[in-house]
Amino acid sequence: MTSPDMLRYTRIPLANGSGSIPAVGFGTLIPDLLATRQATQTALEVGFRHLDCAERYRNEGAVGDAMRAAFDAGITRREDVFVTTKLWNTNHRPERVRAAFDASLRRLQIDYLDCYLIHTPFAFRPGDEQDPRDERGQVIYDSGVTLIETWQALERLVDDGQCRSIGLSDITLEKLREIVASARIKPAVVQVESHPYLPEWELVDFCREHGIVLQAFAALGHNMDPRVVDDPVITAIAGRVGKTPAQVALAWAIQRGTAFLTTSTRLGHIQENFDVSTLPQDALQEIRNGITTNVRFNAVVETGVPGFIPRAT
Repeated sequence: MTSPDMLRYTRIPLANGSGSIPAVGFGTLIPDLLATRQATQTALEVGFRHLDCAERYRNEGAVGDAMRAAFDAGITRREDVFVTTKLWNTNHRPERVRAAFDASLRRLQIDYLDCYLIHTPFAFRPGDEQDPRDERGQVIYDSGVTLIETWQALERLVDDGQCRSIGLSDITLEKLREIVASARIKPAVVQVESHPYLPEWELVDFCREHGIVLQAFAALGHNMDPRVVDDPVITAIAGRVGKTPAQVALAWAIQRGTAFLTTSTRLGHIQENFDVSTLPQDALQEIRNGITTNVRFNAVVETGVPGFIPRAT
């Protein structure tokens, strides 16, 4: 009798925070509030134990409702779910950070956060308008605050005890080096776009060196062209191991030492994205050596404005 494959239950210890982060994560960037609640509750029922949220998504309340329903139903417990949310660009000024953090906790209906990320390294004009623009439609940035000042405000959240770890999202290696060099509390997690078409090996190596967990969003390329799941290397491996191309790409993410996020509102896809199994070592080498396509789908690292780049099919 073979032992069950435990890859989907992989947890990565946080060298710069408390506890460990589940490698398999569910992203909650879902525009409709009812769909958010239903998909999040389904993800918890399927087995996901990491939820990735954000102030910017405007649906933390729906995620909180789903968690509360799952806890009340005995599906899981708060202490078994790793909850991440993010500080939006308009709240980078240190005096705004604590209020933004507290508001996220209230919406999520929890009393501590497992990880708080700076959503992007770009500060926008402070205020209630999430996407401030001038008369020409250009983003209004805030030159009155530096990234390290915002980071220091997050460090104080850790000091206060309601935030167990902190990190950064949508950051370049250059900017990450600056934070690591000057931070009192080092980043625990860095969340960036990464998939077999954007493996970010240099960033992965830097994170490994400094005890930082790299977490990949758009781990399947966000279903955009060129499609990661249609790559011949991926599909050939999938055929050999009896898994779907998506499951191959997600297993690759875990086995190279990173965490990943996927998002879906469909039960079948949510189940598929959780049901990952260990790939043979030669398959990992095939993906690393055999895939030459290099594509970044999301331009947020250049502007601070989220959005995937449409590409002609």
